[in-house]
Amino acid sequence: MNPTLLADLAAAISAASGRSFSCERQSTQGGGCINRGFALTGADGRRYFAKLNDADKLDMFEAEADGLRELEAAGAIRVPRPIAGGRSGKAAFLVLEWLNLGERERPADLGRQLAQLHRHSQTGFGWWRDNCIGSTPQHNAPMPGWVEFFRARRLRTQLELARLNHAPRGLLQQGEQLLDGLEAFFPGYSPIPSLLHGDLWGGNHGYVDGAPVLFDPALYYGDREADLAMTELFGGYPEAFHAAYREAWPLDSGYRVRKHLYNLYHVLNHFNLFGGGYASQAERMLGHLLAETK
Repeated sequence: MNPTLLADLAAAISAASGRSFSCERQSTQGGGCINRGFALTGADGRRYFAKLNDADKLDMFEAEADGLRELEAAGAIRVPRPIAGGRSGKAAFLVLEWLNLGERERPADLGRQLAQLHRHSQTGFGWWRDNCIGSTPQHNAPMPGWVEFFRARRLRTQLELARLNHAPRGLLQQGEQLLDGLEAFFPGYSPIPSLLHGDLWGGNHGYVDGAPVLFDPALYYGDREADLAMTELFGGYPEAFHAAYREAWPLDSGYRVRKHLYNLYHVLNHFNLFGGGYASQAERMLGHLLAETK
């Protein structure tokens, strides 16, 4: 990390905390798929986690900080507190509370606390600001109905990006068919607008002294099944988590099919971000989903 950037980070931390901070040590940490991460340790022993990206990503970091504040305000599960953010030269940064993530895990607690988080609601689906899913813009302008929101703000957005990214014609045609018949997946089911983490793959949770922690949100208010579906997409959530969630808040029988609908959003996003075999995976998912409507 260059000296100017390090000095700007220290100044931002000092201003936000009200105590002078001088970085004595820095070390590279995992920053996810799109950011660079650093541990910053001060001369007085204070420690912070800093995420860096290009300067034009500041809005992405500001949305992440707002999402963490919204999750914290719900009082259901711990998240790292945002400390400071800003630009330094060609870099944008977000400084977060340092969490000592450990090996002691209580997945049942995570399941129960996620159910509690999902009971936190608002009027309408979406959120007051847009954010990102990965580095893809995620549009959250509120709508009163969930099916309409998911069609317009989630699947259609990803399909339009897929078209620009030269997705196979069959994928795009099947996607339009799915959009036209989306109501078929919601017979007798009307979800409330639940506060969602929004990007709940296994790498976005951890434990501090055994207590669950969530981070890297792509927050909005939507069907709670969308969060649960992603916990099944890439793994990382044991059966104890799922059993505890279902005990706290049982699931509708239609989740068995809808989870694939919700995960299609993330698979399409992975195609738009990374290409490769995600197009074939999305086509297979579309085929199975369309078969469910016949």
